[in-house]
Amino acid sequence: MDLLARREHSYNELLRKLVLRGATNDAADIELGKLQDEGLLSDARFCEAYVYARSQRGIGPMRLREELRQKGVASTLVEQVLSEPHWDWPALGAQAFAKRFPEGVAVELKERARQQRFMQYRGFDWHELDIDAAG
Repeated sequence: MDLLARREHSYNELLRKLVLRGATNDAADIELGKLQDEGLLSDARFCEAYVYARSQRGIGPMRLREELRQKGVASTLVEQVLSEPHWDWPALGAQAFAKRFPEGVAVELKERARQQRFMQYRGFDWHELDIDAAG
């Protein structure tokens, strides 16, 4: 319960932490099931909170998809959250781009490739960025 008081966790993330702290797999599974039944543990709520927090730090949908997969969140849930209409990924990508490259898109090929690698690392598709929205 102490782990849930700090932040949202995915089911698999909590299961892993409890097993590391000495709980058996079966006992941890039973307790986590109870928490889910009470509404205290929700992968959907975790996924939404995680995407919001990371997107505010300039992380895009491709990287978020991979991070959430590693945390054990179901891919259907991840796709559902990432495709919600209130996420404006091109504009969020443009903001991340403008913060890192205030001078705009480079003319020189080598520098533009560096910019593209940076945005790809952040989880954004270069071709979907709304660079003009970066202002």
